[in-house]
Amino acid sequence: MLSVPGPDGDREVRLSSPDKVYFPERGITKREVVEYYLAVAEPMLRVLRDRPTNLKRFPDGVGGEPFFAKRVPKGAPSWVTPVTVTFPSGRTAQSVCPAEPAVIAWAANLGTLDFHPWPVRRADPDRPDELRIDLDPQPGTGFADAVAVAAVLREVLDEAGLVGWPKTSGGRGVHVFARIRPERSFVEVRRAVIAIARRVAARMPDRATVDWWKEERGERVFLDYNQAARDRTIASAWSVRGLPRATVSMPVSWDDLPDVEPADFDLRTVPGLLAERGDPHEGMDAEVGTLDTALEWFAADERDHGLGELPYPPEYPKMPGEPMRVQPSRARSATSGNEAD
Repeated sequence: MLSVPGPDGDREVRLSSPDKVYFPERGITKREVVEYYLAVAEPMLRVLRDRPTNLKRFPDGVGGEPFFAKRVPKGAPSWVTPVTVTFPSGRTAQSVCPAEPAVIAWAANLGTLDFHPWPVRRADPDRPDELRIDLDPQPGTGFADAVAVAAVLREVLDEAGLVGWPKTSGGRGVHVFARIRPERSFVEVRRAVIAIARRVAARMPDRATVDWWKEERGERVFLDYNQAARDRTIASAWSVRGLPRATVSMPVSWDDLPDVEPADFDLRTVPGLLAERGDPHEGMDAEVGTLDTALEWFAADERDHGLGELPYPPEYPKMPGEPMRVQPSRARSATSGNEAD
């Protein structure tokens, strides 16, 4: 058992099979994973506190098949307090809502590597307080390309009255978050992200794209606007990724971003870096903006240029104003076939 301090006293967290190897390439055990999360619990709780959180569990380590736990697992301690979330289908679920370090340690003992919080908090689970943009390098591009696009994204966010906070994805990408007032719906937040992403892509069309269909993206960085849709989540800052090297999604400053190497941030290096440098995102909650300007951009794009909604992920119900969910090449083939008839 581990004794984990918390706001209501110590919690006893069971640690099962502590010597089970989770990362064979480096010999990292479950115990090391749990110890890592206890070492970064303070800044990680700033990220997760009171947010519905999906747990990406790897019960057999990174060599096994992971799965997402979107509901509180059976047998959870009473201090794992849930919150009700609503999925795009209209169904609801009781989701884990971390409020103290013991919850993170408990989840890690279940094989959780990535923590995927919703961009909302317990007080209003239908209105995001966080805007998120995932810069996803496509084949032929890499981390340096994502960093270059992130620099332009920072400029656009500033024009929208928002302060961006970058982190590595733990892989080749970059994630940028911004605090917003919880006054808009998921649909409105997604539209704001689309408007922002369109402006970035317009300024560097050879390097950035908002094209949903892979066949149209080319060797560019995709600004994944659908990560702002309801029930779509991004691995949190400080999360260990389910990759052989146990890399971590690491918060960084804008000044440091051009010079970092994502592989330098892993389960064994990050606690020391935190102790030495502190949390680069500690001031995020003090920089809260609105989406008024970005939503004005979306309305202007629609009114003046005919640029409205973009496709949602395939598992979503048909959304208002959404274009057809069909690959452009298939749509062209169907049109050609009809013309031939």
